[in-house]
Amino acid sequence: MRELSLNILDIVTNSIEAEASRVILFIDESQKQNRLAVTIRDNGRGMDDVTQARVIDPFVTSRTTRSVGMGLPFWNQAANEAGGRMVLKSKLGKGTTVTADFKLNSLNLAPLGDIAGTVVNLVMGAVDVHFCYLHRTDKGLLCFDSYWLLARMAEQDCDFFDMVVPAKKHIKSELKRIQVKSKVLLD
Repeated sequence: MRELSLNILDIVTNSIEAEASRVILFIDESQKQNRLAVTIRDNGRGMDDVTQARVIDPFVTSRTTRSVGMGLPFWNQAANEAGGRMVLKSKLGKGTTVTADFKLNSLNLAPLGDIAGTVVNLVMGAVDVHFCYLHRTDKGLLCFDSYWLLARMAEQDCDFFDMVVPAKKHIKSELKRIQVKSKVLLD
C-alpha cells in the first residue's frame, strides 16, 4: 500500500472483526535510532500456532467473504522492503500483537499518511471498541484515547459524529507538537 496508515487501517479492522473490545496503536519513531516501529495490540480472539505460522500467506484468511487476506502479507512486505521486519504474537482467546519495524532512512519506507484520519475513522466505525493511539518521537509523546471523544461530547452536549473534525484537528495538532522533520510525518 502507498501509505502505512492504510495498512494500519486494514490490520485494526482485522482486530475489530476478531471481536476485540480494546485496540492499542503505538507508533514509536526515533531519528536517533533510525527506527520506526508500529505496534497494534488487541484483546480479540487471537490465533492458534498453526494459523500464526500461515497468516503471512495471502491465501490464508479467516474471512468467509473472500479467499484472500492481504493485510499482514502487505505489512510484512512493507517492513522487509524498508529494512525491517514484522513480528506477530498471538494467543488463542487472549489477543494478538503485530509489530512492524522500519528503517527511517530507507528509500522504500512509505509515508505514514493521514494517521489522524485513520484513527478517527476507526473510532467512528467501531464505537463499542476502546481505542488508544500513542505516538512517540524523539521530541515527545502523543496520547489519544477514544474516551477523549466521549468527554468532549459530554462537555459540548453533542453527537458522536460532531466530534470527527475536532478529533482530527486535535490529533494533527499533537502530531505537529511532537514532529521531528522526517520522511514519515511530512505528508
